[in-house]
Parts: sequence; C-alpha cells; structure tokens
Amino acid sequence: MSDTLETQIDLWRVHLERRAGVAADDVDELEDHLRGHIETLSAAGLTDDEAFLVAVKRLGSQQEIAREFARENSKRLWKQLVLGDETAARPGARESVWAAIVFGVVGGLIVRLPVWLAPDTVDTSYFLHLGPLLFTAVVGYLLWRHRPSTAVTVASLALVAASAALAHLYPLDVDGDAFVTTALHLPILAWLAVMLAYTGDRWRDTDGRMDAVRFTGEYAIYLVLLGLGGGVLMGIVGLACGAAGLDPEAFLVEWMLPLGAGGAAVIAAWLVEAKQSVIENMAPVLAKVFTPLFALAFAILLVVVLASGEIAGIERELLLVCNAILVIAIGLVLYSLTARGADATPTWFDRLQLALVAGALALDALALVNVAIRIGDGGWTLNRVVILGLNLLLLANLAVTAWLLVRINRAAPGSAHRLERWQTGLLPAYGAWALVVVAVLPAVFGTA
Repeated sequence: MSDTLETQIDLWRVHLERRAGVAADDVDELEDHLRGHIETLSAAGLTDDEAFLVAVKRLGSQQEIAREFARENSKRLWKQLVLGDETAARPGARESVWAAIVFGVVGGLIVRLPVWLAPDTVDTSYFLHLGPLLFTAVVGYLLWRHRPSTAVTVASLALVAASAALAHLYPLDVDGDAFVTTALHLPILAWLAVMLAYTGDRWRDTDGRMDAVRFTGEYAIYLVLLGLGGGVLMGIVGLACGAAGLDPEAFLVEWMLPLGAGGAAVIAAWLVEAKQSVIENMAPVLAKVFTPLFALAFAILLVVVLASGEIAGIERELLLVCNAILVIAIGLVLYSLTARGADATPTWFDRLQLALVAGALALDALALVNVAIRIGDGGWTLNRVVILGLNLLLLANLAVTAWLLVRINRAAPGSAHRLERWQTGLLPAYGAWALVVVAVLPAVFGTA
C-alpha cells in the first residue's frame, strides 16, 4: 500500500481510538477488516483513495461501531473498573489505578492542609479555598494521565494556582456578599484548569471541548455517588463510635471528611477515564430524563409569575432559583448534544429542547427586568452586578441556542455542530466572568 494510504489508515485509527468505546485489540481487528476491504477493492480497479473511502463506508461510522461494541462488550466495563480480568483491562490500566490512588492520597492531604497549617483559624473562610484544594490533585492526575504539551501543562497548573491565590486577594468579611460570590466563583476557575488538563492539546478544537463537557458530566455523577457512599460510611463510623462511648466528631470532621473528599475528587476522575465509554454516557441519559421535567417546570413557573401580576416584583431568593435552573437548562441542552449524531434527523426530543430553551429565554427576560428595576430603585450593588452579568451571558447563550435549535428542527446541515461550537466556545466566557467577580468586583463594591 502507498504511503498516502497508510497515513489515511493511521488517521482513521487514531480517530476511532479517540472517540469510540473500543479497546485497542478491537481497533486492531477492525483495521484488519479495513485492510482486507481495501485490498479487494484495489484488486477490482479502484484507486487507493476510492478504495479507502468505500472500505470505511462498509465498516460503518465510528459512532455505529462504538454502539455495537458497547452492546457486545458491556461486561468489560466492570472488569476494567476492578481489574479482575487483565485481558479486559487496557494497557497501562493497572498503572493508572496506582497513580489514582497516589494522587487521591495527595488530594486528601491537600484538602486537610489548612487544618495542619493553622488549626485555630480554620473557620468559614475555609470554603474560599475548597474548590482549588479539591481540584489541585485532579489536575495533577490528569496531566500525568494525558501528558499534554509543556505549554498546556504550565497553563493548567498556573490556572489552578491562580484560583488558590485569588482566595487571598482581599480580606473578605465572612458575613459579606463578596465572600459568598467569591466562594461560588473560585471553583469555576479551578474547574477550568481541570478541563484544560483533560483536553490537553485539543482544547482549541470543538471535539476536544465537548470531550471535556462529557468528562464534567460523568465526573459530577461519580462524585455525587462517591459522596453519598462516603456519607453513609461516616454515619456508620459515627454510630459505632457513639455505641462505644467515644466522641467521633473530631475524627470525622478533621480527618475522615477532608481526606475522603480529596481522595474522592481524584477517584471520580479515574472512574470516568477507566470506563472508556464502553456504555453510553450517563449524563446524556439523565438529560433526556430531566429535559421534559424542566420544560414543564419552566411552564409552571412562568404561569405562576404571570398569574400573580408581580412580574416586576420577583423576590431575590426566587431570582437566585431562576438563575440556578437556567444554568441547569443550558447543561441539559449541552449534555444532550454529547449523545446526538451530527447528521441525526430531527426528533420529538429536539422539539422538546427548543421548548425548554424558549421557556428559559422567557424566564431569563423576566429576571433581567427585575434586576434592572432593582438597580433603578436601589442603585448598583455587588450582588446585582453579579446576577446581571450572569443573566446577560445566559441570555446570549439561550438566544443563539434557540436559533440553532430551530435550524436543527428544520434539518439544516451542520446546525448540530454549530451548536456544539457555540456552547463550548462560551466556556472561556464563563471563566472570564468568574474572574471579574472574584478579582474586580470586590475592589469596586467593597469586601464587606
């Protein structure tokens, strides 16, 4: 075979290994089939390029192959997770397990570090550092796992270090608004470092950023499951200590909780990596479950607000709830995209997503009206600026998303990919706004 054809086969293989839930041995088998088809077609008189394209078409798309192998080899997932069957584990899987354990121990020690350094001063301010503390070891593990370029490695470490340093930028009053907004936005900056470490040199590509989004959803699910398990374990330990006449509070709060949280943060990342997409991602499945529920919730909320006649008088707490569910709505759209084929025909679920986004747009417009009225009546405050900035970002996101979903429902070519590019391209914008909230707004409105 010619060098050009070998290059094409190599690129096909790399793409398949990157995107599909197929083990290395399976890719070898598929490559053998591909080469066999190419030889047959070449013997029939086709050129190398023609033979390659026809052979790939006969094998099917990478996504179809992934689904087939997922159905045939779903048991491989559990063998990989516990490494009970070395034939099912990918090369380097056992090494990855030990690395995850080591980084998990380091992560637990990092989370407990403030208790060691200043045991008498650990109070509510500890929550300012929680995001950077939790994700530092995760960044380290992912950098070890993926070994990106030096530039990406330095940028990831610098970003997580900056998120930790920003916690000390101002002497924040623990009872003030600046403390709350900073504590909520610092984990966003730290998580961007995690996403950068995960995508590595693919962070400029839409596919790379979508992989980071998939990772984020899977990671959140595993972390919640580990947290629930850890909570049950802490409860059992507490009951056992109480039955023995011992006070478990110091051990549970000062040792078990920080060490377990730091370790779980890394183990959750390892679980996502170890799964290797053998089964369909859980996040898109949950998105399909909750999309109709949230669409209904938006409709009910809008009806309640309109019926009350208090369109311009929504309470502050309800505004916060509205912002939270708007973010969730965008997440539902994003995670549904991760399981949608680029050329898939429109379905009822695409129309349901459009209804969800339309409801979210109406709710966001109500929120913006209320924020504007509050600013007009009481002036500019830190909380109002934070909510205003977030709502404007969400408005831009939802407006373009709605337009692209209309195109998807009309089967316009390339609309799904454009929606992916739009959604993932906004990730740095959220990080930039989080940086403004943490580094700029406290200096403007004060730290109290």
